[in-house]
Amino acid sequence: MNFGIDRLLADPELRKPIEGKRVALLAHPASVTADLTHSLDALVAAGLNVSAVFGPQHGVRGDLQDNMMESPDYTDPTYGMPVFSLYGEVRRPTGQSMSTFDVLLVDLQDVGCRIYTFVTTLLYVLEAAAAHGKSVWVLDRPNPAGRPIEGLTLLPGWESFVGAGPMPMRHGMTLGEMGHWFIEQFGLDLDYRVIAMEGWAPETGPGFGWPSERPWINPSPNAANVNMARAYAGTVMLEGTTLSEGRGTTRPLELFGAPDIDARAVIAEMRRIAPQWLAGCTLRDIWFQPTFHKHVGQLCAGVFIHAEGGAYDDEAFRPWRLQALGFKAIRALYPDYDLWRDFPYEYVFDKLAIDVINGGPGLREWVDDAGAEAGDLDAITLPDEAAWTEARAPHLLY
Repeated sequence: MNFGIDRLLADPELRKPIEGKRVALLAHPASVTADLTHSLDALVAAGLNVSAVFGPQHGVRGDLQDNMMESPDYTDPTYGMPVFSLYGEVRRPTGQSMSTFDVLLVDLQDVGCRIYTFVTTLLYVLEAAAAHGKSVWVLDRPNPAGRPIEGLTLLPGWESFVGAGPMPMRHGMTLGEMGHWFIEQFGLDLDYRVIAMEGWAPETGPGFGWPSERPWINPSPNAANVNMARAYAGTVMLEGTTLSEGRGTTRPLELFGAPDIDARAVIAEMRRIAPQWLAGCTLRDIWFQPTFHKHVGQLCAGVFIHAEGGAYDDEAFRPWRLQALGFKAIRALYPDYDLWRDFPYEYVFDKLAIDVINGGPGLREWVDDAGAEAGDLDAITLPDEAAWTEARAPHLLY
């Protein structure tokens, strides 16, 4: 199969509209061609006039490990063009940076989750392009989590850098498709094009969303593999809790745990409460010791989520419900457990992080309600998922 960048480079007719124009590139470390050349190098080699580069969270080259670590602007040491950070002093492109190009090429590998900040960065550059009369082309890439949809819709007033608009946690779209939805949802007027992929088969195994013939390259430092991308729509919620999500280990965002829980008891309680939510994956109790971040240096009991191997079922796996069930099991076993972490999350200071992550308080309230059952969470979530299935349908390209 071919990604958008590969098609653009291979087809002179696709490039013709941008020949002679000033071209900017929004990219990160996973922005590579089929032969693993970084897209910046490949576009320059193809003779395009690359006049500026933009970097999302974690930077163009993947320079910063943790969340909320800002990247500065700088001058590219190889080509001499300016590199503007969209996760530093600003998150929206400034008028000064918008004056450096005519067409912005967006070549970002996403992981298919609303909270992944590249989704919001795409919206912000579309809004800036509409305001400044610029063109945006998305060089489309696979959604490694595939087409399934899951989660509550972000509520009005809960927009943030991890909540661009009213979509569920697991949206099941590519960034190219998402751009079309943003333009309709927010009434944007701009020249927008998608250089679509060839041969993407998100409903076909074993890779489903991710083509197994293509190497995985971390789009952000803790996105280490496809298993993480599949689990992330659930495990990202751990950032709003006191539980470790595995930062400081070699498998972050594929597990959860803490020094003061019994992992085997948690798994057993999860099976008791909602065995149907454990389908499509395998849970394994583990021990781990983070070298940094939460519970640093402490031996933690944990649960590893294997959305891979023979037990993996792309359609049945529900990572958001699975992680919610982990919280519910811990709350049932340890009613007074200090579960919710209270700290400023992605520059939101007046709401609990778990609620910012979910775009509203619904999931936390379900976890904390001792009388709430699995069907109660389904009752508020299934209508949102059905509505998103309908809303996204006109924008699907594959």
